[in-house]
Amino acid sequence: MTGPMMTAITVAKGKGPASSLHPVQIPRPTPSDAEIVIRVRAAGVNRPDILQRLGFYPPPPGAPGTLGLEVSGEVVHPAGRWREGDKVCALLGGGGYAEFAACDAHHALPIPMGLSFIEAAALPETVFTVWANLFEQGGLQAGETAMIHGATSGIGVTAIQMAKAAGARVIATARSAAKAAEAKALGADIVVDASTEDFAAVAENAGGADVILDMVAGPYFPKNLDALSVGGRLVHIASQGGNIVELPILKIMQKRLIITGSTLRPRRADEKARLAAEVERVVWPWIAEGRVKAVIDRVFPLADAAGAHTYLESGTHVGKVVLET
Repeated sequence: MTGPMMTAITVAKGKGPASSLHPVQIPRPTPSDAEIVIRVRAAGVNRPDILQRLGFYPPPPGAPGTLGLEVSGEVVHPAGRWREGDKVCALLGGGGYAEFAACDAHHALPIPMGLSFIEAAALPETVFTVWANLFEQGGLQAGETAMIHGATSGIGVTAIQMAKAAGARVIATARSAAKAAEAKALGADIVVDASTEDFAAVAENAGGADVILDMVAGPYFPKNLDALSVGGRLVHIASQGGNIVELPILKIMQKRLIITGSTLRPRRADEKARLAAEVERVVWPWIAEGRVKAVIDRVFPLADAAGAHTYLESGTHVGKVVLET
């Protein structure tokens, strides 16, 4: 006998353009003893979803094959500290573009007081990524300077706010004057229109960056090295401009630079649980105090995931794009 079914979004033929996304009926997830099931009310849309849709970012072993790395909703199958009806947001290995999603109970967090489901769905993937990379990999401290590329992306708007909440100075780069102005409104101390200005020169004139959070790589790499101060840390979280670069060893030695980076999705369950605990301890109070906010650009119905992907790929958004079920 067929069990309960749900609507989820799949990619026709396994990969393709945004138009290949379409709703289908599939079985609801069957949780393990360590997992909760969430009645999904909203799901964040992220660049890795686009990569997976195109066939470049397969889900880790055991994760659903459908898209979606972050959701918010109510617990309908409890585990761990969670009870039925609890309102949570969660980091997933996949499967968020659906009416129901299962996840490790340790990868869910309570929705901060006063936030809607839509706002909460915009938090896990971006907040975890920024915490793991800007703060843990990059070691950003109060009084230091962080340079944030892609300042109006989902990651960018979160990184600006988290860096400011931690007491850092922020230099933000964007690809237009309008987007640079948006970054300024979010709290960046110095903004750069990278389409007309040399961000490395701006950073050098401002005393250099201690940490750079970069999702471009490629042509940005040599400029990032120039922008860093002595002892600076360059943290890569994507390579939209190309993943092969020339490494000037002498400059790295002279400035004592650290070049690193990471991905979030393939990490082990216990590592994600540790990150979740740190995010709840440090970042959730910033959200409660209003120092970090979810910035929502547009909301699409779940059935129009194709429209959401098309819009995200256009690059015109400021903040997060979210699906509502």
